[in-house]
Amino acid sequence: MGGQSSSVEGVHVVVVGGGFGGVAAAQHLKRGGLSFTLIDMRDAFHHNVAALRASVQPGFAQRTFIPYADTFGDSFLQGRVARVDTERQVVVLEGGMEVRFSHLILCTGTDGPFPGKFNTVASYENAIQAYKEFVKQIQTADSVLVVGGGSTGVEMAAEIKTEYPQKKVVLVHARGGLADPELLISVRRQAKEVLLEKGVELLLGQKVSNLSSLTFNVTQKNMEVTTENGTRLTTDLIINCSGLKVNSAAYESNFPGSLAQNGALKVNQHLQVEAFSNIYAVGDCTNVQEPKTAYLAGLHAAVAVSNIVNSLSGKPLTSYRTGNVTMLLAMGRDDGVGQFNGLRLPRCLVAMVKSRDLLVWKSWKDMCQVQP
Repeated sequence: MGGQSSSVEGVHVVVVGGGFGGVAAAQHLKRGGLSFTLIDMRDAFHHNVAALRASVQPGFAQRTFIPYADTFGDSFLQGRVARVDTERQVVVLEGGMEVRFSHLILCTGTDGPFPGKFNTVASYENAIQAYKEFVKQIQTADSVLVVGGGSTGVEMAAEIKTEYPQKKVVLVHARGGLADPELLISVRRQAKEVLLEKGVELLLGQKVSNLSSLTFNVTQKNMEVTTENGTRLTTDLIINCSGLKVNSAAYESNFPGSLAQNGALKVNQHLQVEAFSNIYAVGDCTNVQEPKTAYLAGLHAAVAVSNIVNSLSGKPLTSYRTGNVTMLLAMGRDDGVGQFNGLRLPRCLVAMVKSRDLLVWKSWKDMCQVQP
């Protein structure tokens, strides 16, 4: 499996998960001439940094999905991993197919509600269609309620209000502060300022009490939402941007001693999974204490592949070290907030660097394909 000859006999690396970390790992392996198989449940890479833009702007979704096979050929395999047999060194897919590995890189990421996440078995065409349908729901609604004021919720509310300024947009958040707590207080304050400038109504420090009974992502006039404080709201469309969790289904049954409490994999400084020298984890599914971003997943991937190569040649392994927080939030296509290496950036600079096209161009370039 993995139609590329290896420069090292008997070496075959399996990469589970084709997000930012998985694709970066596959590209490093490809350039290094190592045999590999990249496995993902979809047939196209999802540039989910732009998922929220794709859910509000007609026609944008097609730019966010990039077919794997056009880049990796026979080294890509579509399927859902059911478990990892560490003794036999095989990855077992749903349906029983097995893929052998000498080294394994787990890049399963995090899971969460649509449209921020799209972790489901789907074709390129069906994935794009799902976002097209969601755009219709947004367009039909006169009012939208966003539940959750982390970075996803903040960006979602800003995207809607930017594309459809006439719509009523309310963001409800259980905490008093918005966006990721790892961000500078001044950056989080700026995010709040941008939302208010755009006309988003904020309901902070209040938790939705009837979340389990609500209908998400479907426009229905005058749905009622209540908070634990007794506040009652009516809205046409509810979008859940809370509840991200580590996507551990592919490995949790085989790594009981290597799991953190939240399902993340415990890794050492070389990004090796605890108790395994030939199994690595990168990106959101690791217990590395830092923000979970596409940029950092790419750095993890480079370290993991470098260490596989180094282990084959007897060289010392590379250590991964966290740095100061770098994170950019797109607040619609015309604004943004963020920080680089721990320093706050001007809003206009974030808008220019990230918000205009959400770095979609970079993924097409990295995949060596031409954007439609």
